[in-house]
Amino acid sequence: MSFLKDFKEFAMKGNIIDMAVGVIIGGAFGAIVSSLVNDIIMPVVSLVTGGDGLKNLKYVIVHAKDAADGVAAVEEVAINYGIFIQNIVDFLIIAFSIFVALRVIMKFKKKEKEEEAAAPAPEPSKEEVLLTEIRDLLKQQAEKK
Repeated sequence: MSFLKDFKEFAMKGNIIDMAVGVIIGGAFGAIVSSLVNDIIMPVVSLVTGGDGLKNLKYVIVHAKDAADGVAAVEEVAINYGIFIQNIVDFLIIAFSIFVALRVIMKFKKKEKEEEAAAPAPEPSKEEVLLTEIRDLLKQQAEKK
């Protein structure tokens, strides 16, 4: 029974819940960035490259050779550098998007801290004022002795 209690305490800690929310939001953010790359940026790149984007760029080392019956006797051997470039572009866009998102979040946090620092201190309660007066009176009495 102790195992279940320990697990419940672990799972209900604030950090675990925050992490779970972060993973869910991160997955949704990844889908947005993937859509940005695949649906907006790569069609423009396809126009520039005159084809299917960067994915078809390759350096063929050995061309495919067909056998007599039309089946490939020798498969094509190629360096698919276009896919590599595509992955680099994807990474750069994702990294830039995360950088921008984190920068916006940090600006909000900085503004929030500045507002907290600029806020006036709350007025002391009646009890605090009374306790302060009692403390001061006790100090005065101790100094007289």
